[in-house]
Amino acid sequence: MYHLAMGRTGQPTPPSFVGLAAHPVRWRLMTELATSDLRVRELVQRVDQPQNLVSYHLRLLRTGGLVTAGRSSFDARDSYYHLDLDRCAQALTAAGLGLHPALGSGASAVPVPELDRPAPSVLFVCTGNSSRSPIAEALLRRRTEGRVEVISAGSNPKPHIHPDAVRVLRDDYGIDIAAQRTRHLDTLAGHRFDHVVTLCDKAREVCPEFPDRPRLVHWSIPDPATAEDAGAPGRPAFRRTAAEIDARARHLIPVLARAQEAQP
Repeated sequence: MYHLAMGRTGQPTPPSFVGLAAHPVRWRLMTELATSDLRVRELVQRVDQPQNLVSYHLRLLRTGGLVTAGRSSFDARDSYYHLDLDRCAQALTAAGLGLHPALGSGASAVPVPELDRPAPSVLFVCTGNSSRSPIAEALLRRRTEGRVEVISAGSNPKPHIHPDAVRVLRDDYGIDIAAQRTRHLDTLAGHRFDHVVTLCDKAREVCPEFPDRPRLVHWSIPDPATAEDAGAPGRPAFRRTAAEIDARARHLIPVLARAQEAQP
């Protein structure tokens, strides 16, 4: 998709990613979506452009495979838009290779920088604290080797962690959370966090404010326990969810490091 094309004269033309990303409005939209999943009305406010123009450019980004959209689990009339950072990295690599072979080497890999003390703190929030947020907590802790203070909670927690979340983390990632218990958001009132990440559209609407204005991020991820194939052999819904969260956690680490570097 992002290979170097040849024009009618036999001369190379820019990769499609370059044309997509170079437009000022689309670049602004991509910049906003690189940090958080957002709804159209939120993007309209952030890029300060009419809704019909924002929708037009979002449609082009979706057609180009860089942006996806999913219905909100809080309000089905809404959709959350998500920028595929891995796809962007691959496109940037292909664009670099089209210009010079040396520019494509390793460009698609997301570096994992060192995180110094004091460790940044991250709170993951979903409704039940039984699948998405404990998966995110476990995967970010593993990727940062404990260099991030990470915790998860729910706005209406279930009695226990979903057994399929436990199994997928154990079988696919070698992480054991069998002894972990769910936690209510109310138990964290007054705690300070550097980053608060909501993984559920419903939880985003009720997430309380925390001291010192933490960075707020939203990942609109469907509940694997309610997916059509939730009970299928091999737990595919939970494996998809874990894989998506792991990819997002990988991209979150450089953000944590940059925020840490910016601290006085």
